[in-house]
Amino acid sequence: MDKRFGRIFPLLLLAALVAGCATSQVSGPSTPAVSASGALREAAALARNDAALVGQAKADNARKIERLLAGIDNATLARDAAALPAGDPLYPFAGRALLNRGLPLPRPFDRGAQWRFDLNGRPAAERDGYRPPVKLAVLLPLSGQLATASAPVRDGLLAGYYGESRRRPEINFYDTAGTAGGAATAYAAAVAAGADFVVGPLGRDEVNAVFRQGELPVPMLALNRGTSAPPPGNAGFSLAPEDDGIIAAEYLLGRERRNALVISGNDDNGARAASTFRERFIGRGGNVIETLSVADAPGDLSGLLASASQRGVDAVFLAVKGSTARALAPQLALAGLGGKSRVGTSQLISGTGKPEQDAALDGIVYPTEVWTARGLAGLPSASVAAASLPTARGPAARLFAFGHDAWLLTAYLEKLATGDNVQLKGATGALALDGFGNVIRTPAWATFNNGHPVPVAGGD
Repeated sequence: MDKRFGRIFPLLLLAALVAGCATSQVSGPSTPAVSASGALREAAALARNDAALVGQAKADNARKIERLLAGIDNATLARDAAALPAGDPLYPFAGRALLNRGLPLPRPFDRGAQWRFDLNGRPAAERDGYRPPVKLAVLLPLSGQLATASAPVRDGLLAGYYGESRRRPEINFYDTAGTAGGAATAYAAAVAAGADFVVGPLGRDEVNAVFRQGELPVPMLALNRGTSAPPPGNAGFSLAPEDDGIIAAEYLLGRERRNALVISGNDDNGARAASTFRERFIGRGGNVIETLSVADAPGDLSGLLASASQRGVDAVFLAVKGSTARALAPQLALAGLGGKSRVGTSQLISGTGKPEQDAALDGIVYPTEVWTARGLAGLPSASVAAASLPTARGPAARLFAFGHDAWLLTAYLEKLATGDNVQLKGATGALALDGFGNVIRTPAWATFNNGHPVPVAGGD
């Protein structure tokens, strides 16, 4: 256990702030469409078997169900989900599909008695649903390779914590050192110390190490996406690249864009976002004309872009950093694609900050945090926080907002888990909880105007 970070954090300051190569992949013909009724029957059969599966087989089964539901239109999916009886194993999958499309649930998820909110004699919830734990443990890699990423998460969490004037839990920080073994040890130490709720760990391998324990004695909010869903009664919150891919696909589909060109960086983030975008976009009836994987310096893509343009592209998905997008923007314009709907990932702001250069990004829409786009009640503006806290500046601001929302979820998790179509207004976006314990985030949207990031009206 490491309590030093709670003591040395600048509490007075925080309290004041709170008052060039490319490869292409051409998409083949789409799989023949399955009727909505046939897709639902097949998905229902797979869902009935899901509880008996484990490991990769369970993950593959879930992906098959998601693909089948993706092909069902909004109205039909909402109607069929409402018709499912209570306790039907397909309902959590159908409900998650509705939430990802920004649609309401016909009824709350059938969570049963899996959630434990009465440990340590936790006081009853306030009228607004505020019910934090009594003793909170936060598992973060305060040392090791992930320490730099954990600092803004820690500070954002403490900003939310100290910004709350009502009852707050005792809080202790545990260093996971960024390793699977360190995470398992930290979780065990938190349990032994009497924690009734755990936030973290942050790394994917760390999350997997704790989730592998099966039924956990103390519930937790993991801060990354593991290879499997959280154990029953636990939750997971992440800013994974896959989420950006899903968000972008739904954004374009909601604006009747059906023929996309996908351009991704050759790094892990870009590849994961692009892969998820393709799967969701095609599954929902769209067509990916071509996929290009590019280096940070993309080189001359004029021939490939011109060829894609001639095949009816009406949208461009850019899973690349801002510096790469700046090099691509004039080439897209010359190929006749500059006026098409262009959507990036949250990675787009990486390497930006000079308006005279970033003007090349004008018109590209990307998901962002509500806090940085237009502010959030209870938090100082992003510019004010950045002026005083290094961990709230530049790209770290996203992780600062993420940490704030980790606290918010901790305090209002019961409301999310038991309420009907409940959302929390968080710093990273509107937060909801699906039937598997995963936090679904609806972000704000922004674009560049004369090289300056500006919110997109009505984009969130």
